Amino acid sequence: VQLQASGGGSVQAGGSLRLSCAASGRTLSSYTMGWFRQAPGKEREFVAAINWSGGITRYADSVKGRFTISRDNDKNTVYLLMSSLKPEDTAVYYCAADFKGRFTPGTTRISYNSWGQGTLVTVSS
Repeated sequence: VQLQASGGGSVQAGGSLRLSCAASGRTLSSYTMGWFRQAPGKEREFVAAINWSGGITRYADSVKGRFTISRDNDKNTVYLLMSSLKPEDTAVYYCAADFKGRFTPGTTRISYNSWGQGTLVTVSS
């Protein structure tokens, strides 16, 4: 499966952005999906994940209450709505697919098999 992340851009602190992750080659409906991010000079870190049905979501503590992950299996797309953005949210955001379709989404990189190319989010103060 090929994953294409989009929707990144520059925004002021307090603003919102919605990232999209579109898939081609396979349907995403049976996969657990995740979003990770990597800031300059830092390790890639978990942001949010959603299981195949959309019934279970998980969030990093740093984004809980501000970010919302969702999916539209008919459109083969996963979304990350980011609100109340902070400068520390600045990073390249990556979407990833877990082919095992874990009922409870994983929060580590090793849980995911396929990665998109990333989209840059820049939050200015």
